[in-house]
Amino acid sequence: MTAVPRPASAQVNTTPFYPPPITKLEDTGLSLLWLQDLALKILYYQGYLSGFKIAEEIALPFAGIVDQILEALKREKLIEVKSSQMGLGEGSYQYAITGAGILRAREALERSQYARPAPVPIAIHTDSIRRQNRRRVAITSRSMRQILSHLVLSENIFQRLGPALNSGTSIFLYGPPGNGKTSVAKAFGSLILTDTMYIPYALYIDGQIVKLYDSVNHQLAGEADSQANGTGGLRTGTRRDPRWIKIRRPFIITGGELTLEGLDLVFDDVHKFYEAPFQVKANGGILLIDDFGRQQVRPRDLLNRWIVPLENRVDYLTLHTGRKVDIPFDVLVVFSTNLPPRDLVDEAFLRRLRHKIEISDPSYEEYREIFKRVSEQKGVTYSDQGLAYLLQEWYIKRNRKLRASHPRDLCDQILDIGRYLSTEPEMTKEMLDRASQAYFVEI
Repeated sequence: MTAVPRPASAQVNTTPFYPPPITKLEDTGLSLLWLQDLALKILYYQGYLSGFKIAEEIALPFAGIVDQILEALKREKLIEVKSSQMGLGEGSYQYAITGAGILRAREALERSQYARPAPVPIAIHTDSIRRQNRRRVAITSRSMRQILSHLVLSENIFQRLGPALNSGTSIFLYGPPGNGKTSVAKAFGSLILTDTMYIPYALYIDGQIVKLYDSVNHQLAGEADSQANGTGGLRTGTRRDPRWIKIRRPFIITGGELTLEGLDLVFDDVHKFYEAPFQVKANGGILLIDDFGRQQVRPRDLLNRWIVPLENRVDYLTLHTGRKVDIPFDVLVVFSTNLPPRDLVDEAFLRRLRHKIEISDPSYEEYREIFKRVSEQKGVTYSDQGLAYLLQEWYIKRNRKLRASHPRDLCDQILDIGRYLSTEPEMTKEMLDRASQAYFVEI
């Protein structure tokens, strides 16, 4: 296969990204006045804090940075030292906010109530995303067989999934419900979760704060650096910029709750800072749009929103001030739908989705293999004779389609019936009939 060169603007720096240590205020990319306001807001909310604790709260080293911030606030009589411990240095001093400091903190809170770790300028974050580009790791047939070993898929489907994952752009999974589309996408997620990356807690854009780290959607990764738990290194100097955290590459799922507004910067009118949208939080990983077509917004409108990011690998977000901000779009977007593609979009839109893969109904042999695996996992005694009866009576005679999820659900029914009757869960005719009667509904 011939590699197509990427645009110069999207070339990946092959040097591994590691947040460089910061030793002076200029390294933060933030002004002294802004950092003073941040320290005052934290003291306003939390009361008495030691210098080391303030450094931990704003995620900046005490020596050379936080000590200067506190010294400037003391000179302006905005904070005062309440107590100190001999021999432990200024970092152990207990600081309190003064009356003048409270007034300034309230003014700062009128502008933004953000009082968390110091943000990272957007330009630095943009560079970090390009240097941590997810597509540098190629997926091989061997690795695909490992991550999909728990699924029973036809060879045709299997051979199409690998190149789609390697594309790093977009995948459109479609087909009847219950055949494993979401399971395939989650298997992709399990693969990327073995890799890690760094993201900042928050971004700084023209005085505005965008909260990026999300404890629900981001999974922390272990790190030998003492910074990982937010302690230790902040007191004596750092081996890396503590405003960054190490996470597993993100795998984010969104479904019917997705809206057009949710794909832009979400401004909190009360707290006066932004929450990053799903695709920004998913940078460097995978964004799964499950049940595509079930959203409140029309599929065409949703795809229109994705056209520029998918083609140019750059997304444009809008601040409430009206300013447009461009940010790398290094996301593998997976659309998963049970609806026929013709009911969702036209051919022109489908062309913009790189890989279209139908996850079709299993064959009889695949269905048998799924049933054998599931029954073994769940402790149901498997029987070829029982399966033949099930297929004849409940599928062929009733013109019912095979679904990959049916064996799991029918085995659960058998287990429920077995517990009720105090009998062993087996694929007998009686058990299969009772399970099928309870499970299948004629539509």
